[in-house]
Order: sequence, then C-alpha cells, then structure tokens
Amino acid sequence: MTKKSVVTEAQEIQLAIELINLGARLQLLESETTLSRERLLKLYKELKGVSPPKGMLPFSTDWFITWQPNIHSSLFINIHKYLVEHAQISGIEAVMKAYKLYLEQVEPEAGGEPVLSLTRAWTLVRFFESRMLDTATCSKCGGDFVVHRLDLNKDYVCGLCHMPSRAGKTKKAKEDAAAASSAPPALPA
Repeated sequence: MTKKSVVTEAQEIQLAIELINLGARLQLLESETTLSRERLLKLYKELKGVSPPKGMLPFSTDWFITWQPNIHSSLFINIHKYLVEHAQISGIEAVMKAYKLYLEQVEPEAGGEPVLSLTRAWTLVRFFESRMLDTATCSKCGGDFVVHRLDLNKDYVCGLCHMPSRAGKTKKAKEDAAAASSAPPALPA
C-alpha cells in the first residue's frame, strides 16, 4: 500500500464519519465513498451504536413539493446553489456544507429531527442534476422554490404566500395544545 492510498483511505473514512454524523443512510455512504459495505457497516455501528436503518431511499420527487418539505427543500437547494456558484465547491462537499448551513437556519428542537434529512437533501440535489426538479420564482415574494420541472409555473405562488388551510396543524401541535389545556391553572403569587 502506498502512502497516497493510505491518505485516500483515511480521507474516505473521515468523509464517511462526517456523513454518518450528519445522518447519512448506508446507500448514500456507498455511493459517495469507496469504502466497502462491510467497512461502512462497522463504522456506522461504532459511531451510532446501532445498525443503519434499512429500506429504500426516497425515489419520488413528490415529497419535495408538499407544503412544509417544499419550504425546507427550497431553503436547502438555494444554499446549495449559492455555494456551488460562489464557493467553487461541488459534489458531496457542497451537499454537506449546504446541509450544515440549512441546519443552522432551521435549528430543530432538542431531540427533534429536521424536516429535511441529509439523505433527502442529497436525493434532492440528484433530482436537480437529472433535471426532474427545478426552481420557480414566487410571483408574490420573489423567492425561489422547488417545483417539478415540467409543471406550468408562470404565475407560481409559493406555500408561504398561499398557505394551505391545514398548514401547521400537525399531530404534535394538537398534542401540545391538548397538554396545555389539561394542565392545572397557575396559582396567583
């Protein structure tokens, strides 16, 4: 083994560690590193203490178009595009840096998961590269939002300017409201 291949393997391991810590699924790791599946499984178990989740990767563009995921996907893809155009980075490095910046903006609650996982962000970039998705400018606010490339988007209005009637009415919001209403009233001091 030459010194160069040792450095390359060390860099691959470091990349895999960073990806795992950001929440990458095994398929993403296999696609973006040259490490063997067995090596990735061992590394994942060592870092997370559990086996990686099983199942298929997201394969439909529709998830990125629904209301809340669209807002988060649009934020991420705009950060990604900016980094690619202005920071001279590309590939998995651009995805990772954009995802870290996305996480800084959305700040999930402690123990909570961000709406957009690293694997979905990576998949989103692949959908853009394959020209299945694109961005359209909202005719009201001027922001760029993820859309199906072949849809008619002449007078596009984003989900923030035209919120669906059920927006924000999640199961967690209902549970929080129920918990607040069942709490005993505060006693005056």
